[in-house]
Amino acid sequence: MRDIEISRPEKVLFPDDGITKSELAEHYRRVASRAIPRLRGRALMMERHPDGIGGKPLMQKNAPDYFPDWVHTAELPKENGTVRHVVCDNADTLVYLAGQACITTHRWMSRTDRPHHPDLLVFDLDPSGDADFEDVRWAASCVGGLLEVVELPTQLMTTGSRGLHVIAALDRKSDFDSVREFARRVARVLVARHPGRLTDEPRKADRGDRIYLDIQRNAYAQTAVAPYSVRARPGAPVATPIGWSELDDRKLRPDRWNVRNIADRLREDDPWDGTATRGRSVRAADRRLSARI
Repeated sequence: MRDIEISRPEKVLFPDDGITKSELAEHYRRVASRAIPRLRGRALMMERHPDGIGGKPLMQKNAPDYFPDWVHTAELPKENGTVRHVVCDNADTLVYLAGQACITTHRWMSRTDRPHHPDLLVFDLDPSGDADFEDVRWAASCVGGLLEVVELPTQLMTTGSRGLHVIAALDRKSDFDSVREFARRVARVLVARHPGRLTDEPRKADRGDRIYLDIQRNAYAQTAVAPYSVRARPGAPVATPIGWSELDDRKLRPDRWNVRNIADRLREDDPWDGTATRGRSVRAADRRLSARI
């Protein structure tokens, strides 16, 4: 691993907690062995906070020209042009980004070699109105249960913000439009079953106290928070992979782990080890869904 020099290491990024840029970089060194396999080969969006979390964030897609050559990049198409994205393939890059005040990394749902064909499907579950985290946990069990029925094994992650992500691995044979339409069908089935508790309504004003089944990240160039990323919130919470058995733990919160207690979590077995990672077919899952409704 390179000796990455962190400029202004004493710069406080989380003023309520006294967490510095140096401490942020140390977090990313600590989690790199688990984070990098979930970032490798993917374009990133960098959420940078040069003035700390109280300042205006920079949501940056393009890799600046001054980034060192060993930071991998990928040129990907956008409307009327291209963008040169950072691809975090190694621990050095993860630490370097922390030195650039990149608090949170947001990853694409596809890999750079086939950017229009996702290998991840994500349901983002957040509470609305007076709904609480117990409702989010229940909603996650509904989504995971239905995806299991249609033979899409899932992984679960706290977002470090307000909710949970339910994630399924795909075989990259379907494009984003097909994947998003499948996700929309899953959401509609669940909303029809539980109209009082779940919603697929994009407008916040129309959600009430129901849990929103957000599928909007399943689109080209859209991103979701990466595993083990720090969130720009007081306490520096960390988006953390969990096992499905942990969903029943009353102590579970979306911000349960942070940069100062994640080391204890890392001493435990990786909850995603042993879960199915071979990508599955959306088309096959959609056929199974049709047979069930």
